[in-house]
Amino acid sequence: MKTLYEATSTAEGGRAGHVVSEDSPIDFNLSVPKSMGGKGGNGANPEQLFGSAYAACFGGAIQAVAKSKNIKIDDENISVSATIGFCQEDQKEEGFFLEATIDCYIPGVDQETGEDLVEAAHEVCPFSKATRDNITVTLNLLMDE
Repeated sequence: MKTLYEATSTAEGGRAGHVVSEDSPIDFNLSVPKSMGGKGGNGANPEQLFGSAYAACFGGAIQAVAKSKNIKIDDENISVSATIGFCQEDQKEEGFFLEATIDCYIPGVDQETGEDLVEAAHEVCPFSKATRDNITVTLNLLMDE
């Protein structure tokens, strides 16, 4: 195994604190949503950060798979949205878990090709590998009507 890149980020103050990456492109406050018992606010939360990272990585995986299979896609206009749910299990205070829904839009491909790309991307995406058998991940291909 060869490490190609490492990034370090630090969170201070937990979910209502502050996050910063070592080279500072990430440097902002966090807020706990009101639905989770927090004050709300304009800070980000871990689910938004995770969803953003997962969506970007999954989009890159779609591009890599398409390239490896010589399938031409519009790299600039593919879109991946990751919806991350923070869930509580059976009212247990410590029984929390995540779920993810990944919505993929790949313009210019037919449904079968798109589904094949999404499934293959799910196999190679590092975030998908990290969550496999740990959280429920639902994959969707969005098509033009």
